[in-house]
Amino acid sequence: MKQLIGRKLGMTQIFATDGTQYAVTVIEVLPNIVTQIKTNEKEGYKAYVVGYDTKEEKRANKCEKGIAKKSNTPLANFYKEVSGKELDAMNLTVGSKLDASLFKAGDIVDVIGTSKGKGYSGTIKRYHHHIGPKGHGSGYHRQVGSFANNGRCNNRVLPGKKMSGHHGNEQATILNLLVVETNANKGYIMIKGAIPGNKQSIVKIRSAIRTQLGKAQQVKPLIDLTPKAEPKVEQPKVEVKPVETKVEQPKVEVKKEVKVEAKVEAPKKEAPKAEAKKGE
Repeated sequence: MKQLIGRKLGMTQIFATDGTQYAVTVIEVLPNIVTQIKTNEKEGYKAYVVGYDTKEEKRANKCEKGIAKKSNTPLANFYKEVSGKELDAMNLTVGSKLDASLFKAGDIVDVIGTSKGKGYSGTIKRYHHHIGPKGHGSGYHRQVGSFANNGRCNNRVLPGKKMSGHHGNEQATILNLLVVETNANKGYIMIKGAIPGNKQSIVKIRSAIRTQLGKAQQVKPLIDLTPKAEPKVEQPKVEVKPVETKVEQPKVEVKKEVKVEAKVEAPKKEAPKAEAKKGE
């Protein structure tokens, strides 16, 4: 059995080349770094403690700093145990890394996570009990119902009675899910269907523990949506001959200074007036 730690990112849909639609959950799978190997001689069982995601040193406690120092690995945000015979066959050592290439498309896996918390809920929501009649003034709609402690053992409520209480926020396992796509370079695994937990919650992926009966599920070829580089089109080389351009120098006109001689006009002499003749 193989096991791996990842983080739930959310759900989306992808398509195969023939138009088949897959509703998938995307799980981010960062490198799982082995920080400790538990043995039968010391701990009583065989397992590997892996660290997932990194953490700043100022946010780590003394225990986490001691684990990182002893194993000579970076500080991790989460420490989880994984185990399995197939992991034993890989001869893992402290510092080894597990990534998304551990699984491949077409594998059947189980996903373990923590379900969403629903708070304090009634029996209708928590256990899907039937609602009471709504008409004719019944007044009994979403109640707990009979406790069935009339007669024998009527001094207490019988153990296992389904009543209202805290709902969700507990470990849940979804069995027999199909791996649609894995990508170790980008660090993700796409699994068909829904898995427990909120977004950004930590989940464990393991090989299916139940024997698969019937025809094996197959993943059809998916549409490749990775952007492809556009082919470079070589432009024909055009020889450009340099054009000689004559730059005409602006002509500078030099103005000659012309000396103007001032003419002095001579005063005009007035003609003598003729004396008037006497007797006229």
